[in-house]
Amino acid sequence: MRHVDEYRDARAIEVVRARVEARLSRNRTLMEVCGGQTHSILKFGLDQLFPERLQLVHGPGCPVCVTPLEEIDRALAIAETEGTIFCSFGDMLRVPGSTHDLLIAKARGADVRIVYSPVDAVAIAREEPDREVVFFAVGFETTAPANAMAIRTAAREGLDNFSMLVAHVLVPPALEALLGDDDCRIEGLLAPGHVCVVTGMHDYHSVARRHSIPIVVTGFEPLDLMLGIDRCVEMIESGEVGVVNAYERAARADGNPAARELLADVFSVCDRKWRGIGEIPASGYEIAPAFRRFDARTRFAVSCIEAQEPAECMAGLVLQGRLKPTECPQFGRRCTPQNPMGATMVSSEGACAAYFQYGRPADVGASA
Repeated sequence: MRHVDEYRDARAIEVVRARVEARLSRNRTLMEVCGGQTHSILKFGLDQLFPERLQLVHGPGCPVCVTPLEEIDRALAIAETEGTIFCSFGDMLRVPGSTHDLLIAKARGADVRIVYSPVDAVAIAREEPDREVVFFAVGFETTAPANAMAIRTAAREGLDNFSMLVAHVLVPPALEALLGDDDCRIEGLLAPGHVCVVTGMHDYHSVARRHSIPIVVTGFEPLDLMLGIDRCVEMIESGEVGVVNAYERAARADGNPAARELLADVFSVCDRKWRGIGEIPASGYEIAPAFRRFDARTRFAVSCIEAQEPAECMAGLVLQGRLKPTECPQFGRRCTPQNPMGATMVSSEGACAAYFQYGRPADVGASA
């Protein structure tokens, strides 16, 4: 299959692995930013192929995982409002709030519906004019254009019963926050290729310059990841700083201009709190003033909701790359996909979920 089989060729992967090992002069630490990349690394066993001198730590690139606790509580408050149809992608239903999750709210009678596109939520609003329809907009820059288009469609059609609870987060400001920490040991980054397909790479150049590190835009197949690692190690060893595109079949330097124009029209950049990390300036989207009437946060008066993360959940340290999932004493014991303490255990891009799903049995709870 084009662009799949050739990127899963074991012989090609071994050639690149050997090249990485030959390049390494000493221990090096890289971070793959995206949770989808983490899952690929574990699924295909790439972590077991890495040379001992190379360590990959997992970044905050899972938008479900970094959605703060109070945002889940806001979603619950809206979903449990009489007369409301609350629409969401399926991966948000099991994310725990302060007391329960959206799946439990649905079981208790709330009209919570899984949709596959924000356009589906717009269609429901069109079909149910007497009910409030709310879509939970979670994601990085990748999913934001579709959500922006849904708002623009609702505005064009005059669907005043449609609104959106927006929890979009942006990748470059999060990288700034992580790299700016005095204890940061990351020497190179594998940037998320799908985000760069939308946004391009301009913002990553400034991150690389400020922190004097290489950033390699990388895809998600095994060979994609190994080639990205190889290029990143090569840059570290030679002292090269900057951004390299190793995902040229999909990502371009300027991204998708039409999508970027749409985002600038419908959304405004805002400060955003990240679960387990805290507030990061200019790291999220909110609905722009011209479309503010579609903002569920104000329509349902849930802006004032606040919540505290449970102290025993270490998902924040995992999201910052400071802790491997199996180093958490709750992993595989009190925290499982069936009974998660944090979003990293239930999200399809969560690092803890990846370790639980693909990890060897001896790893589970090994550090407890």
